[in-house]
Amino acid sequence: MAVRHTIILMQPSQNRSPRTLMDYNSINHALDGICGLYERKIRDINPMIPNITYDITDLYNFIDGLADISVLVYDHEIHAFLPYDWQWIKQKLFQHLKKLAQR
Repeated sequence: MAVRHTIILMQPSQNRSPRTLMDYNSINHALDGICGLYERKIRDINPMIPNITYDITDLYNFIDGLADISVLVYDHEIHAFLPYDWQWIKQKLFQHLKKLAQR
């Protein structure tokens, strides 16, 4: 995926105060950021497990458990950010992780 400014907007719970904005230089970095959030959550829950493993279903469940998540990707042709929802995020995560696994 080309280098495209990407912003993740996330609300982990129904409580509106812990909203999060994460800023990345590319879609791939943003997808890695989402995986990193999930991995940190696993480490917080299971601090004694040295090697964390998970599958795509676990990652999808993490996304489904959030109150809200969306992505804004900058489009150079229209000079504006385009919004994408959790379904797009799941699709891109699957493609991204599949590519990483094939390396």
